Amino acid sequence: MGKRYFCDYCDRSFQDNLHNRKKHLNGVQHLRAKRVWYDLFRDAAAILQEEQTKKPCRKFLQTGQCDFGSNCRFSHMTEQDLEKLSAQVQGEQRSKELRQEGADVPPGTIEDWLEKRAKRLSVAQSNSALPEKPAPFQYPPGWPPLQELPPSLQAPPPGGWPVPPTLQWG
Repeated sequence: MGKRYFCDYCDRSFQDNLHNRKKHLNGVQHLRAKRVWYDLFRDAAAILQEEQTKKPCRKFLQTGQCDFGSNCRFSHMTEQDLEKLSAQVQGEQRSKELRQEGADVPPGTIEDWLEKRAKRLSVAQSNSALPEKPAPFQYPPGWPPLQELPPSLQAPPPGGWPVPPTLQWG
């Protein structure tokens, strides 16, 4: 059967020879699939700039669907989508400017978050006169009855899970 070439962009394979590979790599389907793949990694500013230059797609605005899909030359973004994208671009630009100025941008580590949470909880407990009870466990809506749930999804018993005395961890 010979070697086969698999194209990750198009998710298809074909016999690997010079003619077939050139024909595939220069084909319209491959070029579109490749463009769609790389568009996933474009920054928000480039997307916003491109979408603002396009006119809105009438068919998409009227029906919510367009026959051309991602290949449409008109914009499928609503005003709210453009506003959200613009806000995201402005946020990215602000954080970039802060980094360039040398300002401390919070690294967002878990330790920082835990410290802030502990402070918030201690302030909340000192402000409330009554001791807080932990909220009772509630199952998400739409789950089957408790009797049908597997043990891994059932709530723990009130005192916690019993630990056998001979159990050793590690």
